[in-house]
Amino acid sequence: MRAAARAQPMPPAGQRLQWLEALRKMLVEQRDALVRAIAADFGNRSADETLIAELMPSLHGIRHASRHLRRWMKPSRRAVGLLFQPASARVIYQPLGVVGVIVPWNYPLYLAIGPLTGALAAGNRVMLKLSEATPATSRLLQEQLARIFPADLVNVALGEAEVGAAFSRLPFDHLLFTGSTGVGRQVMRAAADHLTPLTLELGGKSPAIVSADVPLADAAERIAFGKCLNAGQTCVAPDYVLVPRARLEAFVEAYRQAVRRFYPRLEGNPDYTLIVNPRQAARLRDCLADAEARGARILPLLADAGACGLPPTLLLEVDDGMRVMQEEIFGPLLPLVPYDRLDDAFAYINRRPRPLALYYFGYDRAEQRRVLAETHSGGVCLNDTLLHVAQDDLPFGGIGASGMGHYHGREGFLTFSKAKGVYIKQRFNAARLIYPPYGTALQKWVYRLFLR
Repeated sequence: MRAAARAQPMPPAGQRLQWLEALRKMLVEQRDALVRAIAADFGNRSADETLIAELMPSLHGIRHASRHLRRWMKPSRRAVGLLFQPASARVIYQPLGVVGVIVPWNYPLYLAIGPLTGALAAGNRVMLKLSEATPATSRLLQEQLARIFPADLVNVALGEAEVGAAFSRLPFDHLLFTGSTGVGRQVMRAAADHLTPLTLELGGKSPAIVSADVPLADAAERIAFGKCLNAGQTCVAPDYVLVPRARLEAFVEAYRQAVRRFYPRLEGNPDYTLIVNPRQAARLRDCLADAEARGARILPLLADAGACGLPPTLLLEVDDGMRVMQEEIFGPLLPLVPYDRLDDAFAYINRRPRPLALYYFGYDRAEQRRVLAETHSGGVCLNDTLLHVAQDDLPFGGIGASGMGHYHGREGFLTFSKAKGVYIKQRFNAARLIYPPYGTALQKWVYRLFLR
């Protein structure tokens, strides 16, 4: 792949557009097979959730990149100071070379195709390490990508955790990892040996704030959608909700009603996604048991969904000693934390590691501005959840413990490109005025003019 990158260091726009079109056609042709493979890996993954949350944003991202690629590739003109005239300056956007992408299990299609789209649009060769926890999807993607791309353009690695560890130690020109904060630290250590630049998308505990006057039915329905999609196995799912103390019980009822509208039943319901495997289901049940043992009030909203399922569940009277308040939940469990003043909610969030997403529910414009100014997070939705990720013209990325770097849209193109500054001078050389020997009258005039 390095040899191929050296042989074609700057693929033209037409070639990149062909790559993106081949990727788009493959996704359209393999739509049903991909839905079936993901469902098989999860035991049950709602077909509509796969279409809405994986196929649709993947296709939209390809379309957006294809539509804007020629403009993104165009060198940008930059100013040259008077002292350095006559000259010109520009920035050219050059492919990095070979990009590595480590893909998690929770969205095994979208979190492979999104980075692949940005890296190909930027003209790179790409290696993907697909998740061992979604074997059917990983094998299908490996087969289909090998069918449409030569091995020195797109290459797929499969295997267990040791393969992922070896993959992260390769001397990539850029490495993008999506997954847990703990594994992200390991990836960063491995990449340090080669000084490999990183984009880390790590998740964390994304809060939602319910204001003192927002209609609770509005807030509860939108939070319930964000929490129940993919059974909460989403890096930007609401991880806990800050609710005004006086509105807590009313919010519980509004949330319960929203969940029951979405899922009148769980048993045999094709709309409700299962937890991906018994190990993850056991982890979530352990978190519930820990919270209950420490005094939390557990409110299951529906009957249990089976061995690898878990019903949407609210947790009240939680505290910082509980695992559900220390770890990213990654499931349909939702702690509620009461607050008295909006300042208290901000302080609660700001005392903790910076989250990947923050959600505020309230229609007061002044309070919305305060949320944006007084909290830090990778991204924000005002009066919604999750859907900022699907906006192709917005950057997506974390901050602090929730990650570093951005991709999606133009930011993805820039992440996978070297923005190379170029200074251009032709025959006439005014810089001779500042060459030695120093101390000439002309140099003293230059100092008087420019050192002020």
